[in-house]
Amino acid sequence: MSNSRTRSFAPSWILTALAILLGALFVRLGHWQWDKGNARQAEWDKFARGAEKAVALDSLGLNEVPRFQRVSVIGRYDAEHQFLLDNRTYDGRAGYEVLTPFVRPDGRVTLVDRGWVPFTGLRARLPGVALEVHGLVTVTGRADDLPSAGLESGRAAPALGKGGWPKVTAYPTMSELSAALSQPLESRIVLLDAKEPDGYVRDWQPPGMQPLRHWSYAIQWWGFAALVLVFWVILSRRKVKGHL
Repeated sequence: MSNSRTRSFAPSWILTALAILLGALFVRLGHWQWDKGNARQAEWDKFARGAEKAVALDSLGLNEVPRFQRVSVIGRYDAEHQFLLDNRTYDGRAGYEVLTPFVRPDGRVTLVDRGWVPFTGLRARLPGVALEVHGLVTVTGRADDLPSAGLESGRAAPALGKGGWPKVTAYPTMSELSAALSQPLESRIVLLDAKEPDGYVRDWQPPGMQPLRHWSYAIQWWGFAALVLVFWVILSRRKVKGHL
């Protein structure tokens, strides 16, 4: 008579509980990324639709049209009071985006993002963003929200009541910009079209990473969940002695 070894399926409750927890976590993370991809795709679709014919605002406010909608608006630039949005990059280079107040005939003031300018290399030397004084002009661009910071620590409100213009700020709120200007502002800004005069680099893109990347992350998380199942099965097979 000789001994032989066979394998039986006998998972331990600790291993099973751990597998359930990890598998459920990875499945949930996959759904989260998939939903983010769907939401991002909806934003990108809205961005594409907004490139169609510009809507003349006339008496409308920017908050009365969809986000990313191209609009045309009449007014005059306030060249004396401008903001430089810090921590804005283009093609891997650091720089600023230039926000210029635009006064509409009815007195409402919106901010026009005139584009990106490079960092000069010194914080004390700001880029030149002087604007030739015009009368009433018509500008065309997209209605959008102010950029928002991923972390609160990345924010810096513009200085109030001190220093000259332009004022440097990082991820401000509209109320902070309004306080610096001492006048109310529309709740959205205008991203100036690339073909419009009086602007800088304006290569506007849909927000965030590509939807496909979110979906690929979702598949990766679900792949991890499948691996947990595989390892649970392998580790749950135990050797047992048999007799011949």
